[in-house]
Amino acid sequence: MNGPVPVILPLQPNTSWEQARRAAYAAARPLPFETVPLAEALGHTLASDAVALHAVPHYASSAMDGWAVSGPEPWTIVVPEPDPEPWQIHKESGRRPLKSGEAVSILTGGLVPAGAEAILRSENGILNPTEPATLVTAATAREDEPRLGEHIRPAGEEAAAGETTIPAGTVLNPAHIALAAVCGHDMLPVLRAPRVSLLFTGDEVIESGLPDSGQVRDTFGPQLPQLVEMLGARVDAVRRLPDRLDDVIAALSTDAVDETSLAMSSGDVLVTTGGTGISDADHLRRALEAVEAELLIDGIAMRPGHPTLLARLPDGRFVVALPGNPLAAMMAVFTVLQPLLEGLRGAAPAPEHHVLAGVDVAPLPGRTRLVPCRIQDGRALPSQYFRSGMLRGLAEADAIMVLPEEGCTADQSVSALQLPWPVKQPPAG
Repeated sequence: MNGPVPVILPLQPNTSWEQARRAAYAAARPLPFETVPLAEALGHTLASDAVALHAVPHYASSAMDGWAVSGPEPWTIVVPEPDPEPWQIHKESGRRPLKSGEAVSILTGGLVPAGAEAILRSENGILNPTEPATLVTAATAREDEPRLGEHIRPAGEEAAAGETTIPAGTVLNPAHIALAAVCGHDMLPVLRAPRVSLLFTGDEVIESGLPDSGQVRDTFGPQLPQLVEMLGARVDAVRRLPDRLDDVIAALSTDAVDETSLAMSSGDVLVTTGGTGISDADHLRRALEAVEAELLIDGIAMRPGHPTLLARLPDGRFVVALPGNPLAAMMAVFTVLQPLLEGLRGAAPAPEHHVLAGVDVAPLPGRTRLVPCRIQDGRALPSQYFRSGMLRGLAEADAIMVLPEEGCTADQSVSALQLPWPVKQPPAG
């Protein structure tokens, strides 16, 4: 995607996968900015241009240990008065301008005194122990050493005062943080990270140990909070509810005056798991209707993950309802939650990627198929573990193939989703 494609919300039921991704991104608006210390800015989106608060570097400095010299050799060594401590020499050397024929000792990064024309490296100079001491170039020096300006880092060489060094919209990495510090910043304005609350349902779910017949292990609690963090958001609260309609309604209600409402504690997005179907045991749709939520996406023409919902609560906050099957839920995260969070963060939509299919894949009329795949010899091989309740295929995957309803043939280019975590395969054998 090159950018959000305008869509009319809410969408019709069973919308296409491509339109659902674009609709989720378009539904969001960047959150207000906040000012944070540099140590907390990593991974955030810069809200406004960061400019150099002074020239960078803010003084002319030496790129080498040696002597700052002026005019032709020999140079008379100038010692500042009173004599500074050794660690202060490079700072104190700027007390008065150098005259032609003078030199002063200087360290790397030291302040170049006014009048200095170049830096002679320490290994290329010879001090004569006369009174006063004099300096000449050594036999190791080039014939023209030092050239005018050699080994002097001019003030403003990297940035002029007021120059934009990090443009707004940049997702800040460690190098940006260091640059901001060099430019004089202690704080940066960043778009606030979306805050997400998680609501897990399912009477059959157990959180530890081996499940009995009719029970399943919790796959969302151990990984969904971390996945949300990987997508650039922050988890506010996590709660588990029984499969009762009244409890789900209370958790979604923005009118509750006590702690029963998870929606009241959710800053921006409430993510639910399970209950998105249409059976008597599935309560999400009826609960959303009861709290007068606006249904923006009502099912997606994809497999797995078809019964995914996106809704907006009356106060403007979002509900992303994930299916209960673990692989289906993950595909829904990449289809709806990820672009929604990108929109809230003010980030650009994830760029489109392609892979070459390694095998023929049969058509699936009316549905986009999302399949974990391994990349081998430059070809994407679909995992055999691709059903809604399976996790092994995703755990072994390098990417997610996005297969159109007409399927594909070997060596055909198809869209692919990059995984939000590093992918590193174990060594062969």
